[in-house]
Amino acid sequence: MPLPEDNHLTVIAETYRLLGDPTRLKVVLTCLEGPIAVGDIAGRIGASQSLVSHHLRLLRAARLVRGTRRNKQVLYEAADDHIARMLSDMIAHAMEEHDPAEEDEDRD
Repeated sequence: MPLPEDNHLTVIAETYRLLGDPTRLKVVLTCLEGPIAVGDIAGRIGASQSLVSHHLRLLRAARLVRGTRRNKQVLYEAADDHIARMLSDMIAHAMEEHDPAEEDEDRD
């Protein structure tokens, strides 16, 4: 696979930096379930609404989530299927059985 251009590498690095915060990661994962209000996200992840709103602003700016206004509420969801697939793959990778002996073999 060829290396992406520098501007694309910057976007990728920023995306992973944003997702490196556990609270932001929980916010995005909650948004994968479908449109959800800020208060409901806050309740599910055990954070204040103001903290969730702050993280949502950053995530929206990075095009990781999008908001849709319905009456007086804004409902948030993953920006696209790319985000959902990337996170699903990362979760599957994290949950794989890990054999510490394999690390020793890799070092030899």
